[in-house]
Order: sequence, then C-alpha cells, then structure tokens
Amino acid sequence: MLTKRIIPCLDIKDGRTVKGINFVDIRDAGDPVELGAAYAAQGADELVFLDISATNENRKTFASLVKEIATHVNIPFTVGGGITSISDVAPLLEAGADKVSINSASVKDPDLIDDLAKAFGSQFVVLAIDARKVGNQWIVHTHGGTQPTDKKLFSWAKEGQSRGAGEILFTSMDHDGTRQGFAVDPLAKLHELLSIPVIASGGAGNMQHFLEAFIMGKADAALAASLFHFGELKISDLKKYLQNNGVPVRV
Repeated sequence: MLTKRIIPCLDIKDGRTVKGINFVDIRDAGDPVELGAAYAAQGADELVFLDISATNENRKTFASLVKEIATHVNIPFTVGGGITSISDVAPLLEAGADKVSINSASVKDPDLIDDLAKAFGSQFVVLAIDARKVGNQWIVHTHGGTQPTDKKLFSWAKEGQSRGAGEILFTSMDHDGTRQGFAVDPLAKLHELLSIPVIASGGAGNMQHFLEAFIMGKADAALAASLFHFGELKISDLKKYLQNNGVPVRV
C-alpha cells in the first residue's frame, strides 16, 4: 500500500515565510530555507512553496530562493505562484524544483495544463483547485479564492486529469483557516472520480483531522501551514499518531 504523505506549505513573500488569514494580518513565520530543512528533518514527505507576491519583478528572486532550497532540502518540493507559461516554469525546474503548482492561470487558459505536461511530464504538474460550496455545488474560485468562476470542482478536476495534471491539490475555502477539519466528503468523491493522487488542504487543526482526511476523505496527502510553522504540531508526532491508527506513513 502506498504511504500517505504529510506536506507543510510555506507562503513566501519577499523571500520570507509568512502566514495570514485570507492574506490579512500577515506575520513573519521564519526563513523558508531553514523551515524547509527543519520539516525535512522532522519527517515531512514533501514541501510546497507558494510565492504569494509573484510578479515579473520577483520571478528571478524566487528562482534564486528555489535554488537555495534545493541545496539545503533533501525531500521533493513543489513551487507555485504566478505561473502562466512554460517560460515561467523552466527557471524553477532548472533551480531544482520537483513540481510546479498552477491555479488561476489554468482556469483562464486550460491549455496551460496540456502545455506543461507535454513539456515537462505529468508528474511535474500539480493542479491546485480552490473551491467553496455554493448551494449544493462546489464552485471553483480563483485569485486567492476571491473570484468565483463557472467551473465546478469535480468536472474541473476530471478535466485537469485528462489534460495531463499529475496531482490535484484541493483546498476547501469554507474550511481554510477554520481549524475545524478537512472537507472529507468532496475529498472522498474526488478519490472515486480520479486515478491521480489528491492532496487535502484547508482546515487542519489537530492530528485527528489528518486521520479523517486519510480514512474518510481517502486523500493521498494532507497539507497544512501555520499548524507546523508556529510549533503547534510536530510532524514526527503526527506520523506516530497516524501509524498507531492504521495509516501507512513513512517514518
């Protein structure tokens, strides 16, 4: 059986790890290279670095940071933020990133998924989907979850898979920041619909929430940010808990 993955997510602004609530009240959470290395030592399976201030001016800065991360971190890591074309991806790949995450740009131009998968391979492409429940439908949102689209979560995830995405990173906007647990019902449905891995994001507040994401939501991986950044939960402790509750993890 494949092991379940624990993935810390680091939001990067001006070269520093930051954490806010809906991009408000942003506070410094530390040096991304030091944090990444510490998480790797604790037993994290992968890392995600998101450039939340991604602009053309910052692209070179971020690529140099990616190179430094690759030098000091010995586990796979994904980078994202502001990626709109193959030309944005090449410097990040050359700097040492293992995967890239795309979100808003792929909703605007779905061919971007095909282009990246053909250029670099599906295993390199993570399709991030932010969605919230509107009525009885899960509606895809872009631009940090602020702009609703005409896309529905399940059909968009299936389209992403057919276009060449290698993984789906699903964030429930309704659960994000609440620390009340992951959105296990849509996670379980995504698992049924797709043949590629699904990463759960949004809502982690304690160890039981990760267990629920894996057992009830059937997620392949679970992602969290501030819970790890401010020392509230150690990855090694989380993995022991999951293992003791029958979840296969790498220890």
